[in-house]
Amino acid sequence: MTKHKLIRITTVPISLDKLLSGQLAFMNQFYKVIGVSSEKEYLEQVGKKENIEVCHIDMTRQITPIKDLVSVYELYRFFKKEKPFIVHTHTPKAGTVGMLAAKLASVPNRLHTIAGLPLMEATGNKRKLLNFVEKITYSCATKIYPNSFGLQEVILAEKFCEPEKLKVLGNGSTNGIDTSVFDPEKYSLKENSISKEKLEILPSDFVFIFVGRLVGDKGINELVEAFGELEIGDWRLETGVIKKVKLLLVGPLETELDPLLPETLKKIESNKNIITVGYQNDVRPYFAIADALVFPSYREGFPNVVMQAGAMGLPSIVSNINGCNEIIIEKHNGMIIPVKNTTAIFEAMKKMVEDVDFYNDLKQNSRKRIVENYEQQVVWNAILEEYKKLEENV
Repeated sequence: MTKHKLIRITTVPISLDKLLSGQLAFMNQFYKVIGVSSEKEYLEQVGKKENIEVCHIDMTRQITPIKDLVSVYELYRFFKKEKPFIVHTHTPKAGTVGMLAAKLASVPNRLHTIAGLPLMEATGNKRKLLNFVEKITYSCATKIYPNSFGLQEVILAEKFCEPEKLKVLGNGSTNGIDTSVFDPEKYSLKENSISKEKLEILPSDFVFIFVGRLVGDKGINELVEAFGELEIGDWRLETGVIKKVKLLLVGPLETELDPLLPETLKKIESNKNIITVGYQNDVRPYFAIADALVFPSYREGFPNVVMQAGAMGLPSIVSNINGCNEIIIEKHNGMIIPVKNTTAIFEAMKKMVEDVDFYNDLKQNSRKRIVENYEQQVVWNAILEEYKKLEENV
């Protein structure tokens, strides 16, 4: 029996690789999957990893009308040639050009997953433009999948599309998490001691970790300022040992889109208690040596980082934004704080360090919460079920 063609599109291949890791290979058992993105060399690596076909089409993450029209045309030609049964897009730009091209090419099933809305931080004419573009994307799609209930509420409030087009799959998330991979038991005390020693972290240090792009809208400016206040204090353990704090930043520093403030960069460079390790293909060893995640982002869809940290047994301090406030339950597996609030970040971090019983209670619940609600196979099966429903209408 010939498999239906399923085309999955992201603006850049790192999204196919990281946000949808393993899912494309899983879907390839049931459909002929083709991955489409920019950055040809990286895309081809993803194709080999997932054992799927790929097609390189240039797309940009910025507002570039002429280049975007070229992308629409190239995708249109590709769809007319391949005649896919489903085109499923992710990330904002890929959603817009992909859904428009799929509509023009008369692709019967045009699906778009929403994993965050950049427009939430925009104002004035830019916000109006992004709202207009968002509505175009939704109008061209046959189904919209917000990856959190909070995002669904925002979409309805903004009236981007009619309610019947929207559906949150399961408990949310785009890809779920493989809790057999993100498991703290995979890392021994000896391995963790060696990792800490390399980074000059003492056994008694309390390590806060951030994982993600080092940009303004991830709350890094506020986090670094709050940490500067926090490290002034000392906390004496029952054993008499003085506990110090460290901040471990794992992720690439982006200087083009939403760069950090100059004073933040100076603090990061000059503070020996702030450790930066750049982009890491495998973040698990860093979670394994940390004590808590701090993720003060301004906007998210359904953040993988918070699920990963939880699966690795870490409680989290997160902003009160959609996705984050669905994964974290206040005072159960973490703390929820106001957005863009340096004082709130400081107070939450201080509470984690000072109140040992409180911290241990959060830690005890962290992995259990993820295992019970966001196991990866459950999410994959929910997406596959959506695809299979479309076949019933053929």
